[in-house]
Amino acid sequence: MVSQYPTVLVTGAAGFIGAAVAEALMARGQPVIGIDSMNDYYPVSLKEARRDRLVARFGNLFTFCKLDFADMEATLAALAPHDFGAIVHLGAQAGVRYSLENPQAYVASNLAGHVNMLEIARARQVGHMVYASSSSVYGGNEKLPFAVEDRADHPVSLYAATKKADELMSETYAHLFRIPLTGLRFFTVYGPWGRPDMAMWKFTERMLSGRPIDVYNHGEMQRDFTYIDDIVGGVLACLDRPPADDGQAKAGGSVKPHALYNIGNNRSERLMRLIEVLEDACGVKAELNLLPMQPGDVPATYANIDALTRDTGYAPTTPIEIGVPRFVEWYRGYVGA
Repeated sequence: MVSQYPTVLVTGAAGFIGAAVAEALMARGQPVIGIDSMNDYYPVSLKEARRDRLVARFGNLFTFCKLDFADMEATLAALAPHDFGAIVHLGAQAGVRYSLENPQAYVASNLAGHVNMLEIARARQVGHMVYASSSSVYGGNEKLPFAVEDRADHPVSLYAATKKADELMSETYAHLFRIPLTGLRFFTVYGPWGRPDMAMWKFTERMLSGRPIDVYNHGEMQRDFTYIDDIVGGVLACLDRPPADDGQAKAGGSVKPHALYNIGNNRSERLMRLIEVLEDACGVKAELNLLPMQPGDVPATYANIDALTRDTGYAPTTPIEIGVPRFVEWYRGYVGA
């Protein structure tokens, strides 16, 4: 499908998912305006490498602005010369555990920043804004798999609470200003150019350097690990299909032009199984440091993706047996391991 939006604004464009989405948009010929604060939550060198890779491959198709979208005045000034027809808002302060240490970062980026992007979408009358939510909104829900129709009123971390708030604010803007909005609840995304604060990277780094890995809840964890290529395909499929302002109920229950989807692999893998696959890919046996559950964490995630498949044809194709070795191969090349 050819998108109806010639130029797309991508926030978090030097981030893991943002850079991958920007790459896919430009690969199909769409110019991208990318913004990113390049903060030091994890090494800035990785963000610079992602950005530089996009510049080298796509040249003038890619316009990059270093700015913090929580600063509305600076964001408006930077975007003033540029036209864009849609927004993919992936920039956020990520991480469950870090939200216990630095809550203000989440308030600035995920709350004030999200409102700023909604205001820009309203002022520019964009055709569609797709934004990042998170599987963490399901909190302590015990019914698996998680479905978008499930109540999500009991977050167990501030990060989760900010993502739920983003969904509520988006519903308000869809109601008041009829802006087509789609929220995506991402489930444990991994793959090449991933994030160093995620388990996949941490485990690989420690295993290849002969150090023990920290395994929480004594290994009794399950995650719906979703490979980056599958995620990107789902994001673009959603972008190309803005929810209609037709009064009909959308995924997630809104009758406004606002849809909510789970975007995952539709398979919940035991953490110990992931470690087995990593051991095979790394060629080493993991030494386990078994620990209790971390505050703000949940024992299991599992995405019901029926709504996304029904509305967009989304069909993830990458099991961990394929995706994990790809990540390890990339990691070895990136760090020279």
